[in-house]
Amino acid sequence: MRARPLLLGLGILLVAFNMRPALTTVGPLLERIRAETALSAAGAALLTTLPVLCIGLACTLGPLVMRRFGADRGVLLAVAIVALGSGLRGLGGLGPLFVGACLAAFGIGLSGVLLPGLVKRDFPRLTGFVTGLYTMVLCLGAAAGAGLAVPLANQLGSWPVALGVWALPAILATVAWAPFATGADAQAGHARRISLWRDRIAWQVTGFMGLQSSLAYIMFGWLPLVLHDRGLSAVEAGFVSSLMSIGQAPAALLVPSFAARVRDQRGFAAGLLGLCIVSLVALVYGPLSWALPVGMLLGAGLGGLFGLGLTIIVLRARDPAAAGSLAAMSQSVGYTLASLGPLSFGLAHDLTGTWAASTALFCAIAIAAFLCSLGAGRDRYVGRG
Repeated sequence: MRARPLLLGLGILLVAFNMRPALTTVGPLLERIRAETALSAAGAALLTTLPVLCIGLACTLGPLVMRRFGADRGVLLAVAIVALGSGLRGLGGLGPLFVGACLAAFGIGLSGVLLPGLVKRDFPRLTGFVTGLYTMVLCLGAAAGAGLAVPLANQLGSWPVALGVWALPAILATVAWAPFATGADAQAGHARRISLWRDRIAWQVTGFMGLQSSLAYIMFGWLPLVLHDRGLSAVEAGFVSSLMSIGQAPAALLVPSFAARVRDQRGFAAGLLGLCIVSLVALVYGPLSWALPVGMLLGAGLGGLFGLGLTIIVLRARDPAAAGSLAAMSQSVGYTLASLGPLSFGLAHDLTGTWAASTALFCAIAIAAFLCSLGAGRDRYVGRG
């Protein structure tokens, strides 16, 4: 019993590592995929958009999975789906690529809804630290996917195999989490349902979560292509994207820890969103010699925002049931909203032929996220009536 919190924490970290590679491995290989499959620009935009929609769909089913199986078994199901989807991408062809990407994203969304409730349940006095820790590992997984995608494809001689390899860490996480899903879960069948659809604070949290996530998914899908168009090679652009993800890790660890100690998180949101705007503008219009350090700064902003979003979900909830309901609402609606970001970013470039309109769109989304943070970052609880 004494060892369980430590083992559970390690299990959460293994699961968290697999919550981004399925999303970050496609961007660096997008040009190669398009060249070998004749995938159109619209198809590429769809490939970056559908997984985010699937994350949103999975989030809507989170409360149902919680009631039917409990949080522990639900996480096992989620990471197993990630492994299946990642493996399917290795079969080659557009069909397995799209289906596998959507399946993996579904598992990612499901685990994303269930983990905040687990943290609130098992680490009530360490919510900021544990949230930051698993968010940091999540960012490291994103960095590994972005940085290794092109080298693996070159080494293995196949982009499908390079994508399918990421089923292995997901299988490892599935095996490691299985012991936690063997016993009876007290939450299964008894998870309290809390309706937050008329709660103003819940909608503000949802808006902030969705809009800041949109910024990250835009960068996951399009930053390598932006940098490639500016003159970097595919390997160099993928390396900058990897550094961006690595830059997320320290901020993802530190921001939740500090944000959980104060009553108002609005200042954190304003500073991080401003950092993201300045960094992207510098990457699009600044000297390419700045790409590596600025990419890490952009990652710090995105990682801090994601950690802050998860922390706000936990802080605005009184108990695990409220945390689960708020996580489900903010991520289901939020990720559906976020899916429009990568699609709009790509379409803006296709319509104008430059990245100016896309950059302006990114800045507008960041400003909208700041407006939502003015309510989401206040010291209030959802469900107060």
